[in-house]
Amino acid sequence: MKKLLRSDGAQAALGWVLGTYLKIVLKTVRWRHENLACVEPVLAGDSGAIALFWHGRIPLCLATAPQWGRKRTRAFVSPSADGEFIAKALAMSGFPAIRVSSAKKGDSAKARQAVAALREAVSWVSGGGALVVTPDGPRGPNEVIAPGALQIARRSGQPVYLMGMAASPAWQVESTWDKVMFAAPFGRGAVVWEGPLSVPPDADEAAVQALIADWSARLSAATRRAEALVGRGD
Repeated sequence: MKKLLRSDGAQAALGWVLGTYLKIVLKTVRWRHENLACVEPVLAGDSGAIALFWHGRIPLCLATAPQWGRKRTRAFVSPSADGEFIAKALAMSGFPAIRVSSAKKGDSAKARQAVAALREAVSWVSGGGALVVTPDGPRGPNEVIAPGALQIARRSGQPVYLMGMAASPAWQVESTWDKVMFAAPFGRGAVVWEGPLSVPPDADEAAVQALIADWSARLSAATRRAEALVGRGD
């Protein structure tokens, strides 16, 4: 079964299903944006940007398409089988992927791929593009930012924005590592924006770890705020 799901045909079909669902959610859910003004200068300007949201909110991510669609925007997506159909789904809405994965210790091939993807991402953002990242993916831990997003911000010198998302009614799968949330059509949704944030060019390991803890807490807080706006967690 796993081999079948990873076939090219199955991945194309799954990508179409997810891409269609994402468009339905965007069009039918009544989306509310809080603090959108913080990102308007970068949306209207020529500078690059990095946008972060949690992996478990991928089914809600096109809520920000009207905003990021105003810039050249790509998504950071894992080269795994799951990442393949996610990349296809996002491409349907005009957001092509940069494929990246965290390499295991001793896996030199994946390490080279990760370095190449990181360089591509830095070049993209430095050239004025926007990059959307799920910084706790593809393996978790849930709602903990991995260092890669901060490396891109530090090397490119471009601002980072956080996006907390939620919808109601919605189905949240507690059994998955990221507690993925699927919105029901014709409900309510919210996106809470925060930024701009930055990583100093001379940030050492201790400074990066402190930013990871701070930004993870902020992104989780923005996500909880979005949940409160749609009446979840009452």
